[in-house]
Amino acid sequence: MKKIIVFLLVGFMALSCGSKKRVVTKKDKRSTKTEQVVVEPKVAVKTPDVPETSSLSAVEIYILKYNAIAMDEMRTSKIPASITLAQGILESGSGKGRLSVEANNHFGIKCHGWTGKKIYHDDDASQECFRKYDHANSSFEDHSEFLTGRGRYAKLFKLKPDDYKGWAKGLRAAGYATDRKYPEKLISLIKRYKLDKYDDMVLGNTSVIVDVEINHTVVKGDTLYSLSKKYNTSVDELKRLNSLDSNEISLGQLLIIKSN
Repeated sequence: MKKIIVFLLVGFMALSCGSKKRVVTKKDKRSTKTEQVVVEPKVAVKTPDVPETSSLSAVEIYILKYNAIAMDEMRTSKIPASITLAQGILESGSGKGRLSVEANNHFGIKCHGWTGKKIYHDDDASQECFRKYDHANSSFEDHSEFLTGRGRYAKLFKLKPDDYKGWAKGLRAAGYATDRKYPEKLISLIKRYKLDKYDDMVLGNTSVIVDVEINHTVVKGDTLYSLSKKYNTSVDELKRLNSLDSNEISLGQLLIIKSN
């Protein structure tokens, strides 16, 4: 009898040590039966393009990812890149807010007759309708179209292209945000992270640009050759800066364009 008990104990210990899966007893409320559910161990998911050991803050990472897009929009729409970046940081929670994560909506733009994809989110009222985009760069483009296409923002485009303070105050006055401290928040972000240097780059004020690193998030249609023409550099220089062995790049990849 003792031998049988020892054998059963050894067998039980071997089965317990052989797997890291947990067995949880779950009772069905609709019946008296009890079922066992196997719970798989959790697996850590890495955030793409951001090293785990990165010492950069969420705001700094956001700026690195989207400064090139903001400058592109400044060239086409005349909205200061500093304002676009500051609004994106503030409205999206540095890219970590629900609207930006689930809908690529970085500026909190509501539907307003929007015929595209939608997402519902609590804001001034419960479950308001917000625009949903397939890619973040579409959100930046729509932000520019939103401001350029509405008459109430027309006065802003009469300001000097580097007057970010005027833009910050004008956006609040035109009704973009209900927060009375909205202008101060934008101006504080621009000053703290020196976002106005991106305005200077677009305007060609290179004499006042210090320690600027330009980055670009790869979108559909980008090639090293097209990027070299866009940023007035060479394919070999792009490969050197990004330690690339070939000309292949992938969607969403963060490339260093210039580094001082």
